[in-house]
Amino acid sequence: MSGIRRGRSDTTPFLNLQRSRLTTSGDIHGAKSSAAYLEMAATEAANSGPSRTVFLGVDVGTGSARAGVFDESGKLLGSSSSPIQIWKEGDCVEQSSTDIWLAICASVKSACSLADVSGEEVKGLGFAATCSLVAEDADGSPVSVSWSGDSRRNIIVWMDHRAVKQAEKINSCNSPVLQYCGGAVFPEMQPPKLLWVKENLQESWSMVFRWMDLSDWLSYRATGDDTRSLCTTVCKWTYLGHAHMQQMKEKDSKNMEACGWDDEFWEEIGLGDLVEGHHAKIGRSVAFPGHPLGSGLTPAAAQELGLVEGIPVGTSLIDAHAGGVGAMESVPVPASDAKENDEEAICHRMVLVCGTSTCHMAVSRNRLFIPGVWGPFWSAMVPEFWLTEGGQSATGALLDYIIENHVASPRLANLAASRNLSLFELLNSALESMMHERKSPFLAALTEDLHILPDFHGNRSPIADPRARGMICGLTLDTSEKQLALLYLATLQGIAYGTRHIVEHCNAHGHKIDALLACGGLAKNQLFLQQQADIIGCPIILPRENESVLLGAAILGAVAAKRYSSLIEAMKAMNAAGHSTISRSKGEKVS
Repeated sequence: MSGIRRGRSDTTPFLNLQRSRLTTSGDIHGAKSSAAYLEMAATEAANSGPSRTVFLGVDVGTGSARAGVFDESGKLLGSSSSPIQIWKEGDCVEQSSTDIWLAICASVKSACSLADVSGEEVKGLGFAATCSLVAEDADGSPVSVSWSGDSRRNIIVWMDHRAVKQAEKINSCNSPVLQYCGGAVFPEMQPPKLLWVKENLQESWSMVFRWMDLSDWLSYRATGDDTRSLCTTVCKWTYLGHAHMQQMKEKDSKNMEACGWDDEFWEEIGLGDLVEGHHAKIGRSVAFPGHPLGSGLTPAAAQELGLVEGIPVGTSLIDAHAGGVGAMESVPVPASDAKENDEEAICHRMVLVCGTSTCHMAVSRNRLFIPGVWGPFWSAMVPEFWLTEGGQSATGALLDYIIENHVASPRLANLAASRNLSLFELLNSALESMMHERKSPFLAALTEDLHILPDFHGNRSPIADPRARGMICGLTLDTSEKQLALLYLATLQGIAYGTRHIVEHCNAHGHKIDALLACGGLAKNQLFLQQQADIIGCPIILPRENESVLLGAAILGAVAAKRYSSLIEAMKAMNAAGHSTISRSKGEKVS
């Protein structure tokens, strides 16, 4: 596959002059008027510049809804973010689809304004979101999934762990479908959450007309087409995507009747009512990511978003998977050229999508069954490749917890604000100073007596134990800012060792991962990247655009708009490498 990237179209608008403005007589005043008009029109055309084709990506994370505008080469032109409401009560974490849609509308309008882009220039739209569960009734109104009964709270957020017992019950069935999710479902997947609602909120269960993954709901809200994504259904609903392998050979079979549901599984776990009506409540049809939905953006959604009716909208992706699409081909050009004809090159990479949690995305040509690691998922991210998805349920969230619950945190936060630094930047600087003060041979040696097991929210991979718990070893009575800095470093190291465990486990079961690409909020922290590179022993490559999830969503819009013939072609055209962080354990410098 070629690494050549497409540039922006060089098509320029033509000047359409009204005949009534031009004179055909010999009147000198008319001729002067026409000449003046032509000059003015030419000036306006020059000032307006060439017409643009841009694509819009929307990403709904745990705490905000974001929108980004990208050109055809994948360059970010403008982005904006709006906070979203979240309710946390013990293991229950809930959100509102109404609130999220309003935040999306605000972010889209702001991003287009910042990019100086009109609605007419947006040629394609794609959505990505957390794998949260949305409930609505036959009228499209929200149905409560909360003990509170508050109808606004109609989303069970991905990180919600209320359904641990339901997950254990499902796993005890030993259904054959479980081999395609690492051998067991996790409480963050949808079947346990659905079972919890049925067992605990009978009234809500009877009211729900449609259950959807959040990203699917967003594309449905935008188009009125409730076709589900192969990404969401395969990764979070136990849908067997490889049931469609033969259809990939048929040119026009991108939108498919849902034939990958295992009805016996749903009957066995006590959710047989979801099979009724050809699986109407959970998805009668599925499509590959980027497939154009319905007739594009509906008039109502277009007005709310400030866009144009009929804009193609692509079938969605889960946010981490969008990050994979937005980063997987972001390799340096020389490396890309060297393996230009090697279809397996992409199989040597793993994308780390680092935010509140971290997802570890790797693909392979053959299905690889890896105990404790989700997958293999066929075509759930890159068409015709099997996806392996590792993960850590709390990474950014763990760092926040460690820092915010330390007595020195308020003082450091105030100091960081006074210096116009982020708290991470201040802590990184403090650690460098401590290394020199203590004459430590290298920074990581500062924590030789302090260690953190990072499983504070369970172990998603490869132990696959939601009941696992974290641990801090080496605490003293010290409550200083320096001690907080050491705790922060030990947390970074614990997270990196968790990633190393996942990489080594995957490679032991058939993968050949030798390079990591990182994106997301944590990837902006150089110390985080360096600890990952040093502990894992792999180079860490950053994409040119650090908003890889937004880019991945925008790529869906580009594919839906037929700008590119396939998702892989769009990835090749719109991904680009930034800089790399090299493992210092190999004696190499950081570039």
